[in-house]
Amino acid sequence: MTGQRSLFSEKSAAHKRDVTARAAHSFILTTDGSCIGNPGPGGWACVLREGDHVRESYGSEAHTTNNRMELRAVIEGLSALPASAHVILNIDSQYVKNGITSWINKWKQNGWRTSAKQDVLNRDLWERLDSEVKRHDIEWKWVKGHASHKDNNRCDELAQMAAREQVKSK
Repeated sequence: MTGQRSLFSEKSAAHKRDVTARAAHSFILTTDGSCIGNPGPGGWACVLREGDHVRESYGSEAHTTNNRMELRAVIEGLSALPASAHVILNIDSQYVKNGITSWINKWKQNGWRTSAKQDVLNRDLWERLDSEVKRHDIEWKWVKGHASHKDNNRCDELAQMAAREQVKSK
């Protein structure tokens, strides 16, 4: 079972419609994923900024991995944006950043197999992310997790909360 919650106000929904009409705007997206055990209950979260407007979104899966939650956070964040947006994407996952900026083209050339001739894990999410990335102009920025990046810390809190909610609901 997958849960998802968005902390969008009515004002931000109206703002999103306005932004859609002006898709050339820039956004700052920060993402994170979390998992209790690996695999286990997991959560993902993102903080999206455009000027002084801030939106938070998070969700969960009952049985997943940390890498899947890291991927979901980016996919969910990018899918909330209008096409052709300029995005500064802050991410603490080298797996996701390197996968989408360096490894994916070789994986596709090799029929979704790694250089070690193994199937690429999480192919379903990599394909979704690849599709989302093509819709935007993205500047990928790695940030150190659990450090001094305010939005990354907030994403971590939300993702962990979403993961813990899965444990409580059992």
